[in-house]
Amino acid sequence: QVQLVESGGGLVQPGGSLRLSCAASGSISSIYTMGWDRQAPGKQRELVATITRGGRENYADSVKGRFTISRDNAKNTVYLQMNSLKPEDTNVYYCNADVSVGGSSLATYWGQGTQVTVSS
Repeated sequence: QVQLVESGGGLVQPGGSLRLSCAASGSISSIYTMGWDRQAPGKQRELVATITRGGRENYADSVKGRFTISRDNAKNTVYLQMNSLKPEDTNVYYCNADVSVGGSSLATYWGQGTQVTVSS
């Protein structure tokens, strides 16, 4: 019913920047909070950032001041601008969205993940 497709991951040197995008498509009535999580092998998934439909942002302490989340409601797309990247930012990044489908109750949908590797 709803698909989230991420793009923009890759390999970057420490101190570099990347911009992730995630576009939602399908039978969408409304999208509420959107966000990004990340997970390294053998570790728990952790929240990176969220943004409400009205634009209120929330960040993990580890990325505050370096990452910026934004969204384009007309395009059902959320972005994550990542600056001053560190090796410890190396993870698979997953976008997520709270979506109302056909006027029904909210459900959370997830993308397939995009790899970000920070290494010299």
